[in-house]
Amino acid sequence: MRLMDKVFMMVLMICMAMGPWVVQHAHSSNDLADTPFFSGMPSHSVIEAADKDFDTYRFCLGKIPEVVEGKVWRKLYNLKEGAKQPSDLQITRNYANAVRNMGGTVLFEGDKWQCVDYNACGRILTGKVAKGGKELWVEVTPCNEGFDYWLTVVEREGMQQAVTANDLLTALNKDGRVSLYINFDTGKSSIKLDSQGIIQQMVELMNQNLDLKLTVEGHTDNVGKPEANKLLSEQRAKAVVQALVKEGIDQKRLKPVGYGQEKPVADNSTPEGRAKNRRVELVK
Repeated sequence: MRLMDKVFMMVLMICMAMGPWVVQHAHSSNDLADTPFFSGMPSHSVIEAADKDFDTYRFCLGKIPEVVEGKVWRKLYNLKEGAKQPSDLQITRNYANAVRNMGGTVLFEGDKWQCVDYNACGRILTGKVAKGGKELWVEVTPCNEGFDYWLTVVEREGMQQAVTANDLLTALNKDGRVSLYINFDTGKSSIKLDSQGIIQQMVELMNQNLDLKLTVEGHTDNVGKPEANKLLSEQRAKAVVQALVKEGIDQKRLKPVGYGQEKPVADNSTPEGRAKNRRVELVK
């Protein structure tokens, strides 16, 4: 093998051994910016991002995790060339101070072995901040003795669904039913303001199709006792019917019923599956 070929092969092997740190990440400059709420350590810069408009994230609180839904910012920070490498403790303690300075609370700070079924490098910080009417959750997980770390921020909110009356009618005519993700207060039947748009589209559907009669089904995930879930699903179905009646829809055209966790449409073992199972269905 020629000398140049040997050099090329050696460089290639070194790059492969270094793994993702030498990969050119195809993210936009916006992806590689700090989160809107927390900046990175001065010694580090963002090299990778996995932001989502809506997703779930499992935050470590010790033995019992908290699954939070909403807009997710997830950034991987890497030590800048020539910068002094901080310790894992220094990184998490900086973010703990930032959380407290924003009026928030540090919910967990410790090692990954203290968290049940959790994948992290070593040390973990979990915090929560109430800001501008929003609930922010933050997690910091340093790796490689502070050479890099993940910062995850979730702005908590329910699943958003944009539908029109025509969408609803098309689904009903095709399948005889349609699933809606109406956001309720946790453990209650109060419909949140961000779901009023869905209610209005249901009103429009009923007003445009005067012969249409619907069963309004409430469904939950499998978290909690089955009896309590069934009662909650009934209360939520009734709340949707009451919201429609309040807008002038004849109550005789609507029948509320609750099935609780009896009819899942997704795997309850995952946060994403549980989110899909917490739904209201309109049935012809």
